[in-house]
Amino acid sequence: MTDATPLTTDGLVQILFGSSAFQMLNAGRNLGLFPLLHRCPGLTPQEIGQELDLAERPVQILLLGTTALGLTTRQGHGYFNADVLEGKFADGTWEIIEDLIEYEERIVRPAEVDFTESLRQNTNVGLRRIKGTGIDLYHRLSEDPGLEQLFYRCMRSWSRLSNPVLVERADLTGVRRVLDIGGGDGVNAIALAQANPGVEFTVLDLPGTVEIARRKIDEHGLAGRISVRAADIFADPYPPGHDCVLFANQLVIWSPQENVRLLRKAHAALPDGGRVLVFNAMSDDSGDGPLYAALDNVYFATLPAASSTIYRWGQYEEWFAEAGFVKPERLPGGRWTPHGVLSAVK
Repeated sequence: MTDATPLTTDGLVQILFGSSAFQMLNAGRNLGLFPLLHRCPGLTPQEIGQELDLAERPVQILLLGTTALGLTTRQGHGYFNADVLEGKFADGTWEIIEDLIEYEERIVRPAEVDFTESLRQNTNVGLRRIKGTGIDLYHRLSEDPGLEQLFYRCMRSWSRLSNPVLVERADLTGVRRVLDIGGGDGVNAIALAQANPGVEFTVLDLPGTVEIARRKIDEHGLAGRISVRAADIFADPYPPGHDCVLFANQLVIWSPQENVRLLRKAHAALPDGGRVLVFNAMSDDSGDGPLYAALDNVYFATLPAASSTIYRWGQYEEWFAEAGFVKPERLPGGRWTPHGVLSAVK
């Protein structure tokens, strides 16, 4: 049974006008309201208008929205950021939140209008909002270098948000070399390499993507420990010589049948005793939460690939068994995003 609070009329209003709520957050980012109130807390509406070059009416609309949503607070005539936003500035993660807002604005929101049709057709109808001919979002992005750079910059921010879970929960004790399947721009391999000095990594992804990864790896001075290899993760064989295979934010993209296929390829590439690790957001086995997974599934159902979804923990364990892995272990992250690690052994 779900532990969600019973829906109230106010809650229904926030759902009904959910797109408008996002636009208030987005406007606050685009116009610079939140950084302004971080630098100069307690400004009046008139002072905010002067700083942001906004007339009186737009300032009233913006502050009404951000304050009603709890993004800002008012004390007398002065306005302040909500404590949760100030916490993001304090711990250095506000820039991550800004990237996530931009990602929602430029990539997710245009495609979300096709959510209902995506459910009807049981496929990612929203892909038509991305220019190109590729069969999924990732191949289509390779046809638009500008959008691809935006995508991987924002994915890096998503990873920075969730990577503490990967670093804390992925046990690489005794591992010599990790194969990072669909490793994107190398953000996961870089984080794990920094936390595990004795381990080497190979990032496997599409040609354009591994070039981005190569630059990021060089920037971190890790070219001696992280290599890159261009490949199609379905069509091409996995390089030998690795005793751990990592699927980070990868198996949410594909269908159950495709995931079993990828896990079987990992099983074939590993030596006896080798380890497979799966890291991404998980939904509860009960099928009624958490809220993060439920709402993020609008994106997965609409855009990345035909069968993308946030799967339940137990589904991965079934696929491990089908692919020949044993000793599955769940390692929840215990943070506000429902990320976790599952491991199993060949």
